[in-house]
Amino acid sequence: MADVTQAAQTAETVPEPNAGDPTPGRAPAADPRTSTESGLPFQPVYRPQDLDGWDPQVKLGEPGSYPYTRGVYPTMYTGRPWTMRQYAGFGTARESNERYHQLVRAGTGGLSVAFDLPTQMGYDSDDPIAHGEVGKVGVAIDSLDDMRLLFDGIPLDEVSTSMTINAPASVLLLLYQLVAAEQGVDPARLTGTIQNDVLKEYIARGTYIFPPKESLRLVSDSFAYCATEMPRWNTISISGYHMAEAGATPAQEIAFTLTNAREYVRAALAAGLRIEQFAPRLSFFFVARTSLLEEVAKFRAARRIWARVMKEEFGTDDPKSQMLRFHTQTAGVQLTAQQPEVNLVRVALQGLGAVLGGTQSLHTNSYDEAIALPTEKAARLALRTQQVIAYETDVTKTVDPFAGSYVVERMTDDLEDAIVALMDAVEERGGAVAAIEQGFQKTEIERSAYRISQQIDSGERVVVGVNRFTVEEEEPYEPLRVDPAIEAEQRERLARLREERDGDAVREALARLQEAARGTDNVLYPMRDALAARATVGEVSHALREVWGTYVPPDAF
Repeated sequence: MADVTQAAQTAETVPEPNAGDPTPGRAPAADPRTSTESGLPFQPVYRPQDLDGWDPQVKLGEPGSYPYTRGVYPTMYTGRPWTMRQYAGFGTARESNERYHQLVRAGTGGLSVAFDLPTQMGYDSDDPIAHGEVGKVGVAIDSLDDMRLLFDGIPLDEVSTSMTINAPASVLLLLYQLVAAEQGVDPARLTGTIQNDVLKEYIARGTYIFPPKESLRLVSDSFAYCATEMPRWNTISISGYHMAEAGATPAQEIAFTLTNAREYVRAALAAGLRIEQFAPRLSFFFVARTSLLEEVAKFRAARRIWARVMKEEFGTDDPKSQMLRFHTQTAGVQLTAQQPEVNLVRVALQGLGAVLGGTQSLHTNSYDEAIALPTEKAARLALRTQQVIAYETDVTKTVDPFAGSYVVERMTDDLEDAIVALMDAVEERGGAVAAIEQGFQKTEIERSAYRISQQIDSGERVVVGVNRFTVEEEEPYEPLRVDPAIEAEQRERLARLREERDGDAVREALARLQEAARGTDNVLYPMRDALAARATVGEVSHALREVWGTYVPPDAF
């Protein structure tokens, strides 16, 4: 569920920054009618002099070539469109499996799994802390049995699957591999992505488990594991989306995402991996807002900056290691519960911006997601939105249509400067982890969220159907509801699992996992053995908690 004021809900007590605050890249309290979302000037007319000294050979290059401003592939969508990946998951594995089959029949090219909150936090459905949350915001996955049911009848060597899971990402990845093995699929043929981006959880989302150091160890172990076992799998989706949903400006979204990415690269190199072993499988995840021109510029600037970081800072000339490949999801925070059908228009514009910006895959939100989980009809309409953009417009007939545009090229350059200034500010604080521990990124995002909330409340920022163009009475809407009996059903499934499995084998496997966690061995191999013995997601997570501890944020005291 999303509401237009969601971005400010955690920031209501954050004071407005002083006008003279020197933090680089921070969006000033500018008039949204004459400035970009990042607080940069938006000129009424752009002219050739706005690009004085601008060299297209340096700034653009060719599509598919350094610095990748125009896209990571030479032909982009002229050969085939982006991957249309719809995010779904609710209730039990069986119910979500039915929705996946509906999406496949509707023509989706990739699945994207939403997990419920207990699964995201590494708790089983029968854990007391999970009460009331089982199956609510995603599907409940407790064990290999659930994962097997989730993908029943779906050939995993023919579908690309993305899993939005972070702290226990390696656990869900291994369950997926085990199900694929039962289908007879070689793990080298599996394609997809795990989000696995725990650093942004400390900044904006909150579904962390372990302290940062141990979390980075788990990420590095997953890089090494997949390089050997699942070479086509994207091992991380470094995410700005959730920071944007919490209120980050476009400049903050990209800057904090790329500084997190820099930290992951450093951790992997420190663990002894070669950059070519893991960098080509790094992927990114961004939001697409209704501010179409700035979003296009944002995506172009992000590609250029990341290519330069990989080339100049990490010294790689490998093109695949320099490419910033990304998935986009339309902005849930811009959906409104009021006049929800208007969200269809918002999502179409957001999706178009992502395509014009060169996304590799796209999820378009359903119009009713500000109210509840999407209905089947709403999910189908969201997919049809992408299909209309791909097959009924001409935007796929040429690469990077905005190349050379006065406004987009100037905005790309301006955003690049603002993003780099914020990245430098993070580095000055000791890097992403140190800045997280100081609360820097979180505070910056909260200030931006507070400012947006003020602008909406005052009417300075127009939200159609909310503070202007309202109706006196909303039309009735019947949302999709999750059956509360799901929690009891999951408890029963867990009880049967624990009765049927070999308890001694599970305990021995978990002990080997803890032994690896105390040392330097890759923990994913004993973790896979434990899950194959039918250890649960919660049991594996608890075994690591006992060794590594849990993270408590500094402001919790």
